[in-house]
Amino acid sequence: MKNIVKKYGDGFPAVNDVSIDVADGEFMILVGPSGCGKSTLLRMIVGLEDITSGEMIIGDRQVNDLAPRDRNLAMVFQNYALYPHLSVYENIAFPLRLAGASDKDVDEKVRAAAATLELEEHLERKPGNLSGGQRQRVAMGRAIVRDADAFLFDEPLSNLDAKLRGQMRTEISRLQKRLGITTVYVTHDQTEAMTLGDRVAVLKRGILQQLATPRELYENPGNLFVAGFIGSPPMNFLPATVEGTTAKLPFGDVQLPPHKAERAQGHDLLLAGIRPEHFDDASTREGARGSTFRATVEVVEWLGNETYAYIPYEAPPEITEKLRQLERELDSEAMHTQLVAALSGGSRIREGEEAEIWVDASRVHLFDPETGRNLTVDTERAGTIPELETTA
Repeated sequence: MKNIVKKYGDGFPAVNDVSIDVADGEFMILVGPSGCGKSTLLRMIVGLEDITSGEMIIGDRQVNDLAPRDRNLAMVFQNYALYPHLSVYENIAFPLRLAGASDKDVDEKVRAAAATLELEEHLERKPGNLSGGQRQRVAMGRAIVRDADAFLFDEPLSNLDAKLRGQMRTEISRLQKRLGITTVYVTHDQTEAMTLGDRVAVLKRGILQQLATPRELYENPGNLFVAGFIGSPPMNFLPATVEGTTAKLPFGDVQLPPHKAERAQGHDLLLAGIRPEHFDDASTREGARGSTFRATVEVVEWLGNETYAYIPYEAPPEITEKLRQLERELDSEAMHTQLVAALSGGSRIREGEEAEIWVDASRVHLFDPETGRNLTVDTERAGTIPELETTA
């Protein structure tokens, strides 16, 4: 995808100058909230949407003007798109029948796909008699038999319950690795993005925010949007000022690594981003490197293996408004009212008590509130970060 733009009749760019190079055999994820342009981009790859400008190249040929049937791509839809009157066998065989394949080839390919997807015993059943997960596997089988150049998935798991989604994620990942086929997968679920993708493209309002491996998105988010979108619970954002190597936060001071403090110089007010899992009960971290502060815990949620502690804080009006804007963009819960700390399950912190909290200062990120840019990101490792004001 080279400088892909999609504008509709009102001139609004649903996809705005997106360039992504998907390697042969790669599992690429397109992720972002509703309306970010990810499904539109997928539909332009397959040819279901016209491209306003830019180049779509598959292999060594430009396909902008090719019809979907001439692109040799297999698409799996959110709603399965199965024929209810046909058996599982005939649903999988449909693209082969359409292409005029012999009965022998059809039978070999359908049974091979059914064996791969563990559907052999269901071949004579109708889709209406199958579970959601089985129907999704039938849709995948129909894609497999086509010998396509790439698989395209459009939110294929969103109609399944949470347990089944987890199972299907594993099946899709195992299948893609076994077949080694290039795959582009659209989802709004950051858990799917982080667990499935070789690389992940994060989109917002049609603009590519960052393109990197899941680990680099987590460890080096390029801006506020990516930092807030990747991670569950989401990253905490706190007002901060930096003096020397000291970051002054609402709860106390944190000593920053020198290279991070240096990059923050010249900024009066910053947003410090700290993931919940980079806090802990100080009593369980004796001798660990980091900083500690004391704060009153308002709510405690004990989950067995970990404990969530909620600590309210106040921020200046300009920071509060910036975080409210980020909430709207992420369609997320309130970020500006409380800090969430994920403590070890052995913590004995109680609601309403003042507690000593440990924080891993080496994992603190510092963001420019005006542009949203992560000032402390390691740009050499963070993947593609467009040079633009991403929260404008």
